Amino acid sequence: MKQMMMFAGKTYNDQDFKNLMNSHYHPLENMMESVALLKASNRIDLPTMEYGQYQPILSSLESWPKGKGKYWLKEMGRARINLNAQPNTTPLSADEPNVIPLTRCGLLDACIRKCFNSEPPICMKADITEARADAPNPNDHEIRLVWEYGNGTDKPPTLLNLTMVCPIGS
Repeated sequence: MKQMMMFAGKTYNDQDFKNLMNSHYHPLENMMESVALLKASNRIDLPTMEYGQYQPILSSLESWPKGKGKYWLKEMGRARINLNAQPNTTPLSADEPNVIPLTRCGLLDACIRKCFNSEPPICMKADITEARADAPNPNDHEIRLVWEYGNGTDKPPTLLNLTMVCPIGS
């Protein structure tokens, strides 16, 4: 299992893959089209969706650059298991400081739901990277979630910068 987890960062830390994914979430017009596509799909429920479920609906796994789609479900499952084992104390966002999911995976899912279920939707920019060798937990997944607020932190955010840090490769 550890060997496959190390594979994820190298596989998805690819600019073609990131460009494809981000084209669905940014700019706002693209995010609105993605929301409409997901609402029309019978494969997902926006109010309860989780990270990892919506990407194959927005872009078929077979169309992902360099065959990356064939690994997605397995790698996302492993990332979710790892992040579910990590307790969370970070609030969902500055405009919702009292919403504190129990795990890091719960926080990730809540952020995704906030983006896709807000009116208007909140754009995202996703990045995938590998943990550094000197990181505190280089064999764990990590999420970095940074909200941008165009109208002050008491208003809904306008952008989520989401970084998935995958376990260090060999």
